[in-house]
Amino acid sequence: MELNLASIPKEELEEIKQSVFLTTLEELKAWARSNSLWPLTFGLACCAIEMMGVGASHYDLDRFGSFFRTSPRQSDVMIVSGTVTKKMGPVLKRLYDQMPEPKWVIAMGSCATAGGPYIKSYAVVKGVDQIVPVDVYIPGCPPNPAALIYGINKLKEKIRYEAKTGKKVI
Repeated sequence: MELNLASIPKEELEEIKQSVFLTTLEELKAWARSNSLWPLTFGLACCAIEMMGVGASHYDLDRFGSFFRTSPRQSDVMIVSGTVTKKMGPVLKRLYDQMPEPKWVIAMGSCATAGGPYIKSYAVVKGVDQIVPVDVYIPGCPPNPAALIYGINKLKEKIRYEAKTGKKVI
């Protein structure tokens, strides 16, 4: 049975819109995914301390539906925090490849986003985006836990926007 909205009087249509939630399946899945992110912690340096602080009682990331996981097979978000060396790059790529689709990456701190103060070192990767695609960048050295929460909320908005428009945001 198909509902023809043109045949319904305008006042009844307004009443229906107030009492019925209309959406698409893709938007519903995006809403559910964005409200239950399970980040994989990939803490490599001092930014990892701030990432751990976000899971503690003062900031309590759990209240937003995000629970840190230790297995890539149970995660959908990788938070890379700290200095990524060229020796650690293949490990990061392997863990990213083990994560199920859909998956996202957050680069936390100036070292993960651009190499930080170690940019002149031959052993440091000049940004994690050279290894895996990054969805959200969080600047700072180190960024505080509130900045990480802001970045996670931006990722949630991105997930919902991509589902609503059907366009991949770069």
